[in-house]
Amino acid sequence: MRNILGEVIDKSRIEENVSMAEKTTFRTGGKADIFVTPSNAEELKNVIKCLYENGCPYYVLGNGSNVLVSDSGLRRPVIHIGKTTSEIGIFEDCIRVSAGAALSSAARAAMQNSLAGMEFASGIPGTVGGSLIMNAGAYGGEMKQITEAVSYIDPSGEEHIASNDEMEFSYRRSALSDTDCIITGAVLKLSRGEKDEINEKMQELARLRREKQPLEFPSAGSTFKRPEGYFAGTLIEQTGLKGYTIGGAQVSEKHAGFIINRGGATTADILALINYVRGAVFEKHSVELEPEVKYWSDDE
Repeated sequence: MRNILGEVIDKSRIEENVSMAEKTTFRTGGKADIFVTPSNAEELKNVIKCLYENGCPYYVLGNGSNVLVSDSGLRRPVIHIGKTTSEIGIFEDCIRVSAGAALSSAARAAMQNSLAGMEFASGIPGTVGGSLIMNAGAYGGEMKQITEAVSYIDPSGEEHIASNDEMEFSYRRSALSDTDCIITGAVLKLSRGEKDEINEKMQELARLRREKQPLEFPSAGSTFKRPEGYFAGTLIEQTGLKGYTIGGAQVSEKHAGFIINRGGATTADILALINYVRGAVFEKHSVELEPEVKYWSDDE
């Protein structure tokens, strides 16, 4: 596959046996056989089209903040767009942003230009593309509220533009979830505000995160989606699982909604803990917890 990809992208952009522990925020996982980093949107389009035409499935990696990779690594190619397209442009009360840009960087750019509406996103550890795929949100805000249009590439390499309605945003989902389409950029619609007030709100949310979340440990953020009518962290704490540990993985003592890598954790440790927590919570509360983190594995 390296030689085939080398026909559409410079071979210097194709790496082999890349540690996924170094590419994900959980800091676990084996090696990716092939790791491709397109340098621009056109190269990305060519890579996707090449893989599609050769019947080769692939993974798309942004900031690695919502991914758990198998300890045995990945056989399918990984396409890394985190550094492929990261441009941020301001026009009137909108931001035109590429998919690979950090969501926090887009929020800071909005603040610097006195645009309000992205404060909630200032501490979300991911790219714009990833946040749109899953309609990321925090502190009462979500991407659905600020998205004007989304550009994406389908598996055949064709380009499309979707409106907010066409994205069909819902809780931690969009129309592009569980598809092989790759978001390349978006237009975010904001509103004029006072720069100091926007910055003050962002600083307050940052303070709350530091106080309530285990930011000092590797994790993927909130491990579980919020079950309707409940809070995952509260259910887990009420089940007596705060601090519960399997191997190097632990239910955070600061916030039970986070599973963290205390040090030396494997993906198997984290998966075992996720499954244990789900089972214990269901047994006590009859509530099914759905993981928010995505598990990547090519194991038979």
